[in-house]
Amino acid sequence: MKNKTLAAWLAFLGGPLGLHRFYLNGLGDWLGWLLPIPTALGLYGIQRVQELGQDDALSWILVPLLGFTIAGCALQAIVYGLMTPEKWNLRFNPGASPDAAVGQTRWLTIGAIALSLLIGTAVLMASIAFSFQRYFEHQIAEARKISQ
Repeated sequence: MKNKTLAAWLAFLGGPLGLHRFYLNGLGDWLGWLLPIPTALGLYGIQRVQELGQDDALSWILVPLLGFTIAGCALQAIVYGLMTPEKWNLRFNPGASPDAAVGQTRWLTIGAIALSLLIGTAVLMASIAFSFQRYFEHQIAEARKISQ
């Protein structure tokens, strides 16, 4: 029996490592094994920014990967949390009754939804802002080179 509340919290807290995918689909889930790759690349991008500064062009690509992965997993937590009990049990607990308790939305489920919305949105907006800022600063620097 797969619990909806636990799946929502795993997607929010451990989503970038694929924990929710392994909980729901088992260790054979290939997407669960792929999720740590952009997470690790994003962490490497943060390390590059700390060592080389914000002018490192590779970090402009790597850092948003982490942010987009976190935001995507937060969105998945929201989707799990808002899924109706009937749909949840039909999809993840096919042998259970449509109104089984593991598919019910509880206060902890709502907490996972609220935090996912708050943190996921903040991380997504920060990732987009970082990407565009670095891109436009690079464009301005290149324009200055051409004009001289």
